[in-house]
This record gives sequence, structure tokens and C-alpha cells, in this order.
Amino acid sequence: MTNQKGILIKNIYYMLTYAFQVLKQSNYEEVASEEFENIQDLFAAILAKGIALQLKRGLYQEYISTYENLSVMRGKLDIHGTIHNKLQRKQKLSCEYDELSENNLFNQILKTTAIILLRQSTVSIERRTALKKVMLFFDGVDMIEPAYIKWNMLRYQRNNQNYKMLLNICYFILDGLLLSTKKGEYKMANFLDEQQMSRLYEKFVLEYYRYHHPNMRAAASQVAWNLDDGVIDFLPIMQTDITLRYGDKILIIDTKYYAKTMQVHGRYDSRTLHSNNLYQIFTYVKNQDVNHTGNVAGMLLYAKTEETITPDCDFMMSGNKISVKTLDLNLTFNHISAQLDRIAVSTFGEVAKKKA
Repeated sequence: MTNQKGILIKNIYYMLTYAFQVLKQSNYEEVASEEFENIQDLFAAILAKGIALQLKRGLYQEYISTYENLSVMRGKLDIHGTIHNKLQRKQKLSCEYDELSENNLFNQILKTTAIILLRQSTVSIERRTALKKVMLFFDGVDMIEPAYIKWNMLRYQRNNQNYKMLLNICYFILDGLLLSTKKGEYKMANFLDEQQMSRLYEKFVLEYYRYHHPNMRAAASQVAWNLDDGVIDFLPIMQTDITLRYGDKILIIDTKYYAKTMQVHGRYDSRTLHSNNLYQIFTYVKNQDVNHTGNVAGMLLYAKTEETITPDCDFMMSGNKISVKTLDLNLTFNHISAQLDRIAVSTFGEVAKKKA
């Protein structure tokens, strides 16, 4: 089934499996074999399976500060609270102590996301049943207002590392799919917004090359400014999406995900490439090619939208090859894989054939 942006829902799952390698594990084989009508149903399936696996390991617990009036001392004495109790003739000590609890931000985000998905008519009965089943174990966990979640405050360590993929899925749902109605209720968008898909697309391409072409040392690396002299402190950082290297050859790939791939000009609707994108990739390439060998190439890799005109061209610019290609995400995944493999082989030759 295809979503509004012309991408097979199943392919979004495959993109997620590269972005989050944990989905390649056998535990998620059932999800991989199913067909999904929409992206909410896909996310509900991943979340239900992931939470069920986490329950087998045990929900993550954190020490939470608790305030309670007790007959015996526990933790630290709250002087003001104890005096207040005395004034009210209560023979209780006001105590503050830390207690291990499942009612922490990690589990609150899981519960909030699951409950919102349960309320969506677009999620199948089968998936809703699975989510209800795992939610039975979250009675002691509070809901949290999605707008108040401070995603940058999440800190992963050994005891909660398994939550990383699940909370990234929650982020996609709550930040990229959630729309609030005038009544203060929540409903889901039919597709991830452009910004969310852009991030997923970039991560997918990078991790695909890392997994299948390890000899090309795929990385999201920085390009140094190639200056004769001068202060570089005020120059922007040149951060590439993907840099592939083999021998003395380098390919810098800049992924682009737009609803409209081409710019439209004038009354005749003439279409051109986004000039800023070309300037950017050309700048990356020329600064990387310090010795002017021509061994550094650049590529703008657009995700194919539903537009009929899609860019597919190569240029030689000041001795370096600059390509503009389109990756069609509405094909079966083996065709997407073949497109990415062809890019590697066309740049690096037979050594770039798929390894894994």
C-alpha cells in the first residue's frame, strides 16, 4: 500500500530497519512479513512487538523522589512538612526518599504513544488488541502531554539502551504524525511530514552503505575549508550526509527529500534543479579535492516523488563529476537496493559490489 507521498508503506519499514538495526533481529520477523494499509498501522505493529519484548526484560526503572508522611523516619526529614504536621496535631514525619519506579519519562512516552494509537480508527483491530494487551502492564505509569516532552533530555545507558529504537518510533509518531483538533483531541496525519521523512531517508542511505558496502567506509563526515589563509572561525561547518571512500576515490552524497523535486519558473512552467543544492554539493566537492585530482565526485540523491519529471544527469564541473540522481521509493525494496548498488559500482567499479 502506498502513502500520500508515493512511498510504499512497506519500504518505510525497511528504511527503519536500516536506521535502527535492532529491527533486523528475528524478533521482528512477523512485522516484516505483514502488509500495512497505512503508516499508523505499521508503527502500531512495531510498538506492540517492541513493548512486548521489553516487558520480558522488565520495564526500565529510575529512582524517583517521593514525599510522604510516615510514622518512622525514611530518607531525609522535611523540616517544614514535619512542623506543618505538628501544627495540625498529626504525629507524622514528613520524609523525602528515592524509590525505584517504572513511572519515569521513558515509560510515560511509551504509554502516551500507545494510547494515542489505540484511539486511531486507522489502526487495525489486530494491532489495537496487541497494544491493549501490553498496556495492561502500564497501570502504574502516567500519561504525559506530548507537547511537553523534552526529547533532548533522554539519556541512554546500559539499563535502558533497548528503549532507543522504541522512543525514536514514538518521536516519529508524536512529533511527525500527531495533529491536535480544536477540541483538544489528537488525530493522526496520513504520512510523515517532509522534515521527518528527510531525516529517515538520509539515515537509511547512510546505514545501507555501511551495512552492505563496508569496504567503502560510509560516514557522515565533515569537509574542511580549503583556504590559502584567513580565519575560518566564522565559516559554516560543511557536514556531509554520506561520504563514501575507496582507495583514492571519494563520493559525497547529499540526500534530498522534497514534495517538489524541481523548481518551477515562469508561465511556461519550466523546471530546473534547486540551485542552492548544486552550489552546496559543488562546494563540498571542491573543498574535499584539495589536490585538484578530480577523484572526488558529488551527488544529489533525490527521493522520487509523484512528479513525472525526475532528474537524472551528470556534469563535469571544474574537473569534478557532479551527478543528480533520483531514488524511486515506490518500487519493491530489492529494486531500491539495486539502485543504491548501481551508484556505488558506477563510482568505484567492481570492488563496490554488495558484500552483505
